Amino acid sequence: MKTTPDILDQIRVHGADAYPEEGCGFLLGTVTDDGDNRVAALHRATNRRSEQRTRRYELTADDYRAADAAAQEQGLDVVGVYHSHPDHPARPSATDLEEATFPGFTYVIVSVRDGAPEALTAWALAPDRSEFHREDIVRPDPEAP
Repeated sequence: MKTTPDILDQIRVHGADAYPEEGCGFLLGTVTDDGDNRVAALHRATNRRSEQRTRRYELTADDYRAADAAAQEQGLDVVGVYHSHPDHPARPSATDLEEATFPGFTYVIVSVRDGAPEALTAWALAPDRSEFHREDIVRPDPEAP
């Protein structure tokens, strides 16, 4: 995943704002020539989960449509999702794997301990949806198109 420190800070802030519940949203950007997702903006979403909101999040089709509309307004696409893990590590849970639906998306997780954001990681869903693979988080080359 390629992005800026500002985008990463916005994800951390959203995780802290949502604490002790999971916060979630969409990553807006483009797919680069080398197949990486370049994240240029975020679209915050509301955690639609009715129960266990401290350990689970839910996004609806309407949430996706709203994110897609916001992306199109900026000449971007939805390239992933992000969410927080309150008082848990920034790695995918079994539930995250069960509910992940889009190979090619970037899945960002930020750990929030006692209300303070900590580790932030990025993951790619395997094409057969059997596992996540860790993605590097890099700053894009400012000279790149």
